[in-house]
Amino acid sequence: GGHKILAHVSGKMRMHYIKILTGDKVTVEMTPYDLTKGRVIYRQK
Repeated sequence: GGHKILAHVSGKMRMHYIKILTGDKVTVEMTPYDLTKGRVIYRQK
């Protein structure tokens, strides 16, 4: 791809104090209306 996305941490990840570090693989949920924004919903193990 090469696309840049601005994503914030979802509420459940914030609630359970799940930290994300540089280099972590994550799952991002994106909106169909604006393909430059999304939210992190899962951090891969």
